[in-house]
Amino acid sequence: MRIIKDLAEITEPLRNAVVTVGNFDGVHLGHREIFRRVKSTAADSGGVSVVVTFIPHPLKVLAPEKSPRLINTYAEKETLIEACGLDYLVEIPFDRRFAAMPARDFVAEVLVGKLGMKTLIIGYDYAFGRNREGNVSLLTLLGDEFSFKVEELKPISNGSTVFSSTAIRKMIAAGDVKGVVPLLGRHFSVGGTVVHGHHRGKGLGFPTANLETEKELLPKDGVYAVKVKVDDVFYDGACNIGTNPTFRDEGLSVEVFLFDFEGDIYCKGVRAYFIDRVRDEKTFADVTALQQAIADDIQRCRDILSKAFVIEYDEYLKG
Repeated sequence: MRIIKDLAEITEPLRNAVVTVGNFDGVHLGHREIFRRVKSTAADSGGVSVVVTFIPHPLKVLAPEKSPRLINTYAEKETLIEACGLDYLVEIPFDRRFAAMPARDFVAEVLVGKLGMKTLIIGYDYAFGRNREGNVSLLTLLGDEFSFKVEELKPISNGSTVFSSTAIRKMIAAGDVKGVVPLLGRHFSVGGTVVHGHHRGKGLGFPTANLETEKELLPKDGVYAVKVKVDDVFYDGACNIGTNPTFRDEGLSVEVFLFDFEGDIYCKGVRAYFIDRVRDEKTFADVTALQQAIADDIQRCRDILSKAFVIEYDEYLKG
């Protein structure tokens, strides 16, 4: 997949481009169905498949106070879209100047003029452009004018729940990392670099790795059973997200205790896959009570993880 971050890189229109436009935060199963349709239509027409998205998320520019915490970092989104097998990912820099562009100009100048769009496929009730004027009605009229087809997909669901980035964010924020898998299509994960923390874990008998991450959206404070990928090897572990109220810490931390692991992972990149939630974060009366709680947490995590396997993006995209 070719990633285009500057429209100036495109010197001539693409071949019979089949395009979809959206934010695609989460690259969940609903997005995957859109991408499948784009790919199959491109294959049938002898064209290329193109995903157009915006960086940063438009609300971060237009209404920062309403901007959601994103499910994926931008780098994760690139990886997930590439895994879907698309030909092109066009990342349009979003600023107030671009936001003021009328939908008609965006279609005429960018989608048709630059990309050579012949078919536009959009999700249900999606709209773009100034004041969201680029809805399916306007796009159909523009399709007649500029000779491209428009296809609006029906709501995509698993039979009971419509796939939605908003719904997925709410579930993750509530700590429902197990329940979100059928919507997200994979286990929610947090990647980052192991950095030095307070070094209390070793003194408690449970040395932890403090994870520094660019992830905006984290599960609700608490303890989770996780599988952690280190150098392409998975280790079972327990993860605590929170402020360590027993020690009255300030600021949120993501700490992972790897079971049966020996080695130095400071400054190393790791990824934690959240399998299930174990409990809320609590304040304990003393260190002894905290140690016992951690021991209990570890046993619960071992029990959960003994029957679990990680669904990564490469696995949920197979077939």
